[in-house]
Amino acid sequence: MNLSAIQMLERLVAFPTVSANSNLDLIGFVKDYLAAHGVAATVVPDETGEKAALFATIGPMVEGGIILSGHTDVVPAEEDTWVSSPWTLTARDGRLYGRGSADMKGFDALVLAAVPEMVKRDLKAPIHIALSYDEEIGCRGVQPMIDRMGLTIPQPRAVIVGEPSMMLPVNGHKGSTAFYTDVTGYAVHSSRIDIGVSAVMVAARLIGWLEARMEKAAREADPDSLFVPPYTTVHCGMIEGGTAANIVADHCRFITDIRVVPPDDAAAIIAEYEAFIRETVEPGMKAKWAGAGIAIERRSHVPPLMPEPGSEAERLVAELGVNASPGVVAFGTEGGMFREAGWPTIICGPGDIAVAHKANEYIEENQMVAGERFMSRLIDRLSA
Repeated sequence: MNLSAIQMLERLVAFPTVSANSNLDLIGFVKDYLAAHGVAATVVPDETGEKAALFATIGPMVEGGIILSGHTDVVPAEEDTWVSSPWTLTARDGRLYGRGSADMKGFDALVLAAVPEMVKRDLKAPIHIALSYDEEIGCRGVQPMIDRMGLTIPQPRAVIVGEPSMMLPVNGHKGSTAFYTDVTGYAVHSSRIDIGVSAVMVAARLIGWLEARMEKAAREADPDSLFVPPYTTVHCGMIEGGTAANIVADHCRFITDIRVVPPDDAAAIIAEYEAFIRETVEPGMKAKWAGAGIAIERRSHVPPLMPEPGSEAERLVAELGVNASPGVVAFGTEGGMFREAGWPTIICGPGDIAVAHKANEYIEENQMVAGERFMSRLIDRLSA
């Protein structure tokens, strides 16, 4: 079965692999497709058995290969402003609409559509295909696959993470750490708040501290930083708590997202935050009620991709005709985790991140064409 890149993208978009759902149907399709071309794949399931990553090698098992990395999950598509079904690839005015078309099934489709050519050519160094799950909820699914690949494949020359970058190289991105704060208060009638502990009002105080910490980072930002914004951001996007307007809230929970500019350390910020809680906030709460308190629960951590000028990954994309100087982006990717494994890593993929995570997500057809040229040059390079 040979499919064009757009035909392959049509197949992939049809799998509604929202992170809350299983991705096993898509993984099964990819495994069967690779097997039809004589390529064996290794499936790495999660602990529930409901999701899995997959990697496969085409070419000789020697050092110097290239890992082509993509994720299979997508964000939800529940907006009522979709013009066409998010799960049916729809072409309009040079654009291909569908959830995940840009982020990042477009790249996955390019890689898989090129498999027949990879198999046909006499590769002197291998191409390793790596597809993960749960990237959209904190890059949870890639590390077990990286660990398994580290035991299985020879040292690669470089990793190309195909996140949407308009086929331009990106050698750095911010790290991301997310955590929950749970506040336990003491419920009384609101007329006697003097003897109660309002979890909602304590949470507001904590969020104020987090915002002030971000404002401090903004004041101290490096004016020469390439990142936008050029400082570490601290954002609280969801909060819930309380039961009624006239009851002092006995619970409140909110989530915080920290995006660090390399080489800032999210752990250091969280340590400052926790010191403020333990030394300044909690004593007053417990003086009113011993059972009051604050707990922090880690949700996810994505390491930054530190710029590595002149790396093997940078040289590779230059050899493949991508002559632009590498840039940096604010969003996170799995690239930092590949880099931590000791593999030179760069981001270069089709599509525009600006249209990802929105209704009517699309990828330009000319971006798919550019991606096909890139894949063709990579195969030529490894066959030389």
